[in-house]
Amino acid sequence: MSPNDDGGTLQQAIEQLRDRAVVVLTGAGISTDSGIPAYRGPGSRPSNPITVQEYMGSEQARRRYWARNHLGWRRVKWAVPNEGHQALAELERGGAVRAVITQNVDRLHEDSGSENVVDLHGRVDQIICTECGDLLRRRTLEEILTSLNPGFVERAEALGVVEAPDADAQIDDSLAREFVVAPCPRCGGVLKPDFVFFGENVPKPRLARALKLVDEAEVLLVAGTSLTVMSGLRFVRQAAKAGTPVVLVNQGPTRGDEFATVRLHSGTSETLRAVADALLPRRSAGRSHGAERVTVEGLAAEQGIR
Repeated sequence: MSPNDDGGTLQQAIEQLRDRAVVVLTGAGISTDSGIPAYRGPGSRPSNPITVQEYMGSEQARRRYWARNHLGWRRVKWAVPNEGHQALAELERGGAVRAVITQNVDRLHEDSGSENVVDLHGRVDQIICTECGDLLRRRTLEEILTSLNPGFVERAEALGVVEAPDADAQIDDSLAREFVVAPCPRCGGVLKPDFVFFGENVPKPRLARALKLVDEAEVLLVAGTSLTVMSGLRFVRQAAKAGTPVVLVNQGPTRGDEFATVRLHSGTSETLRAVADALLPRRSAGRSHGAERVTVEGLAAEQGIR
């Protein structure tokens, strides 16, 4: 395998993906079209995410976190899968994609119908007690926090709220200082979102499952991630070391560009939709009403992909 430093075309990507066991790695870029902000990339705002050490070591840090999360969660709660998520679900149902490994915690892959998904960093819709291990639905916690903090949302919105990744939000610090944090309803322990914080390791069984999927893949499709953190980059390096082709789709530069067999500088929604239409011909024919044969070149032109 020789890396394609100059990028590539949709046609070249399709040639790598066709009739092969494809495993997909996704990042925040696939969910931006669903209205969920990303940490990095075009249009992203500067962000300073909390570490697990800060969260567990400071009651005030937890107040600040949950005040912001209580506001930021609303965007994630109402987010719906976009064309990129739907395309991958269709590719799985059609047998063209074996599994999805996602660095996202928004569960939009599952909501779109994908079944074989590894939520590498966990899930935002679930809360875990760090002491007794009890699990709580995020929607249930929302009700508890609302009752403990009457009028908080209205005061925050009056002062201004800026959405941030992972159900976070930027707000006035004075609001965070007064926020009442909910303890575990079962044991009174510290509650934490059931996803991996910065400074925290991916659980070993989950990581092992993802590594095995990449090891068995005949091609790795990477979509919507800058691969800045090692938790995602390791899979690209693993594939490249094994000689497995890597098709990389992202609008901005990534740390994995040097390992890409084909590198598409394009958005994930339009590219994954074009890939699905090319690899699942019956659906493509339906989209054109049988009037003409759908070609990869035509799909690229339709979606604005080079």
